[in-house]
This record gives sequence, structure tokens and C-alpha cells, in this order.
Amino acid sequence: MSEREAIADLLVIGAGPTGMACAIEAQRAGFKAVLIDKGCLCNSLFHYPSNMTFFTTPELLEIGDLPFSSPNQKPTRNEALEYYRKVAEHYSLDVRQYETVDRVTGSDGDFTVCTVDRFQRSLTHRARKLVIATGYYDLPNYLRIPGEDLNKVFHYYHDPHPYYDLEVLVIGGKNSAAIAALDLWRHGAKVTLVHRGPEMHRHVKYWILPDFNNRVKNGEITAYFNSNVLSIAEDTVSVATPDGEVTFANQFVFALTGYRPDFEFLEALGVKLDDANDRCPACDPTTLESNVPGVYLAGVVVAGERTNEIFIENGRFHGKQIAEDLQTKLAQTPVSS
Repeated sequence: MSEREAIADLLVIGAGPTGMACAIEAQRAGFKAVLIDKGCLCNSLFHYPSNMTFFTTPELLEIGDLPFSSPNQKPTRNEALEYYRKVAEHYSLDVRQYETVDRVTGSDGDFTVCTVDRFQRSLTHRARKLVIATGYYDLPNYLRIPGEDLNKVFHYYHDPHPYYDLEVLVIGGKNSAAIAALDLWRHGAKVTLVHRGPEMHRHVKYWILPDFNNRVKNGEITAYFNSNVLSIAEDTVSVATPDGEVTFANQFVFALTGYRPDFEFLEALGVKLDDANDRCPACDPTTLESNVPGVYLAGVVVAGERTNEIFIENGRFHGKQIAEDLQTKLAQTPVSS
């Protein structure tokens, strides 16, 4: 049997902070853990804006009881990435990066996870238990309007420099939209924001909202509320506003309309979703084991569509809950040959 086929006690799909915490706690309990991610370590954090600052303090991002030292009251994206790299190194985590899960077969005690790498080569992993810690940042909520597939439309915002002196539209009304609009404006872009609500969302952080509102009040950022983008063309966008349809010049669009967990993947595993309760998956609140024996859920996927309920700050504790259950169940389960 090759190394790639050797059976692990726990295989964690998703190598973000929550997935890492699950692997760390499993290792501490004496189990062999492997992490798989379709991107890099902490792939979602890597795709955050390059100069992003977290809304929380360093100690609330800590995992594995390793201190997160930062000279800033609120750490930056780059500081967080460095911290999690050091955590992975400290615990010698077995992370298989750039492998996309193709299918999962088997059952509790002996799962087979088939993946493909960047070159479409097939790889196979076996594990006694699985944790799904895939987050939600990889799947944008698409607008499904004409022109959304143009190469000038993005669902993630990284850096303002390429948009200097250009007409840029930001779609959305929460933190990511407000932050992107302000950052683009401060770096010389001509910014318009469109939001379907009557004002920016109440979840926009208290130190960001006044800044954004003042830019709109001063005419430095143009904002259309109670409005929807109808279509996107190469050089323009059309928007339905309370005063009628307007079309204006545009060169780039950031559709920052939120993200969602990979519900299709959960359902393919057999995990039941409660359609009457924001698609929350069936999950024991104490052990975090789903209705599928041997499949655990961790992080934001536990909350279904309520993606504003679980963050790194509370999802990082899911690993301990799962490890405690593993100590009970794996001790009673013989390892498959």
C-alpha cells in the first residue's frame, strides 16, 4: 500500500483554521490526521483583500494553544497567514494542498476519498473518520444576470491598484462591499455602489459605516440603494433604481454579494439539510457528527446559510468536540487493513 493509500484515523477536508484545529486536536488525542484542500493552506484567508484587517483580536484567532503575537490590536491578513503557517509547522500537520475531492466512498471505519491534483492526476486517501470543514468562501452567490460572465466581473476583491482612475462598480451592502468601495476610492478609482436594500446592512462594522456614509454624502462615492443591476456590458452597466433604469459607464465590476457553503457536496455525502431552517445540516451539537456515521462537520458549514453565526473565533473549538468523540469511538473500532 502506498503512502497516499495508507489509512488515517481522521481525514479533514478543508485546511483552514477550523480544519487545522480539528487535525491538531486529533493528533493530541493520539490519532493520525490528514488534511486535504483544493487550494493552499488557509485558502480562503489567502483570497481575502491583500491589506485586510480582521475585525477581531489576535488571541481569538489562536488554535492549538499557540500564541498569536501581533503589534496591532486587530491583526492583518498577512499576519494571520504567517501565524497559521507557523502552527502547521509546529504541529507537523500533514496537509495535502491543491487536491480537489472528486468523490467519497465507503462507510464509517473505512472511507475512501478520491482526489485530483492540479494536473488532473488521481489520488486516493483512506480514513476511518471524516471531518468536513470546507467553509463557504469558495462559492459566491451569483447574480445570474446578463454579462456576469464577462472577464471584467469579479466576485472577490484583492487589491485596488489595477483600478486607478477607472469606473468601478461594487455590488453589495455588507462589510466586504463597504471595505472594497472605500479602498478603491482611496486609491483613485471612480466608485459606484449598488445595493438592493434601503441602506448599508446593519452588520457593517461601526468604524466602517460612518466612513462610507460620509463618502456618499460628499459625492465621493456614488450609491444607488433599493436598486438592482440588470445587466453588465463591456463598457456599461444597467441598473434598476427607484427613479427608473439608468445606464452608466463602467470598466470593472466587483459583485460582492456573499458566499455559501457547498451544500451539493454535503448532500452527495448523504448529509441531510433542513430546508425549513436555513439549510442547516443534521448534526449532533455535542459531537458534531452528522446523520452519516463517521462524518463530522466543523466550522461555518454547521450553520447552513446562516454564515454570520460561525467564524474562526468560535469554529476553532469544534476540533476539541470532535476529538473527544473520536477518543470514545475509535478506541472501539478496529483499524481496517
